Amino acid sequence: MIRENRRDMFVFLLLLNLAVYISFQSWSTIFNNFAVEKASLDGFYMGLTQSIREIPGFLSLLVILAIVVLPEHKLAVVSLIVLGFGIAVTGFLPSTTGVIISTLIMSFGFHFFETVNQSLTLQYFNKLETPLVLSRLRSVAAGGNIAAGVLVIILLKFMEYKYIFLVTGLLAVAAGIYCLKLNPIDSSLPAQKKKLQLKAKYWLYYALTFLSGARRQVFTAFSVFLMVEKFGFSTKEIAYLFIINNMTNFFFNPVIGKMVNKYGERRLLSIEYTTLTMVFIGYAFTDSKLLVALLYIIDNLVYSFVISIRTFYQKIAEPEDFANGSAMGFTINHIAAVFIPFAGGILWMVDRKIPFLIAALLAFLSLVLAQFIPSELRKHQKQQ
Repeated sequence: MIRENRRDMFVFLLLLNLAVYISFQSWSTIFNNFAVEKASLDGFYMGLTQSIREIPGFLSLLVILAIVVLPEHKLAVVSLIVLGFGIAVTGFLPSTTGVIISTLIMSFGFHFFETVNQSLTLQYFNKLETPLVLSRLRSVAAGGNIAAGVLVIILLKFMEYKYIFLVTGLLAVAAGIYCLKLNPIDSSLPAQKKKLQLKAKYWLYYALTFLSGARRQVFTAFSVFLMVEKFGFSTKEIAYLFIINNMTNFFFNPVIGKMVNKYGERRLLSIEYTTLTMVFIGYAFTDSKLLVALLYIIDNLVYSFVISIRTFYQKIAEPEDFANGSAMGFTINHIAAVFIPFAGGILWMVDRKIPFLIAALLAFLSLVLAQFIPSELRKHQKQQ
């Protein structure tokens, strides 16, 4: 249960997450087809675009500087508005340069929002509440994704890609303008350190975050692209796949928070990394359209266990380090993300199996590191 004095922040984060993911998922659903059909991007330029898209994630450390002049909850709202604007203009820039520009704008909004979203969650909710809140927010995101998939399927009957981007982007902007008037803050919480700092005692959190980001970028850049280029998935088929995937996540995600509290981070992350190692090997070698769709759903399902990295950090970090740790975590998460899609695009042109086999290796390395998470954390949490 969430404490009564934290419900305002919970509702605030729910609204923002719903708006972010309806607009972002709408963009994701049609982006690959738009990039191939309208902007004529091949594997090389798709990888380049995805690498550039992750530059704002690498610059998430700037959030620490931004909150010097703007409260975190206001920064979250402004980030939503920026994301919406970037999506709204995408369809009106049908070229490689245009796609890169609109993607960069959208990405700044998305990554800055995610950084602040995590920071606020760690600050406002205790160690038992946080897994539940994070999993519920992911469930809400999945619900927003379902709504986005249905919306895109309907709009495809009446609109070109550019107008779908415009409508869904403006929805995010409108939601952001509404949320600007909300004020869910609690001034009694510890003030966050407003400086960039790496701490040796958080090394395992940094390492798991780095590998998670590197591995996830292979999935983000090439899983749907594989479906479109090799298996010929249509926009409608991608939309239906996203709906099925997000329905699965909508019902499963609330359970994950309870699993974190019951079994601990080490066990859940071990399950995730073992499964992902096999999933990426499957991506590399499958010739089945049905199997690649199933692998996509499994991939997203076990990736939801990623909240365990965040709850692990909350348990080992000082309360005043939450904002700094979130910003540094997102930056570290995107160090590899800046070059992996680009390098993956080059390797894709040699053999499309290579990026997925690299991701399988990264998942295995993560499995090894996860064994260093102290099993005593779960016991300590229960005693609090």
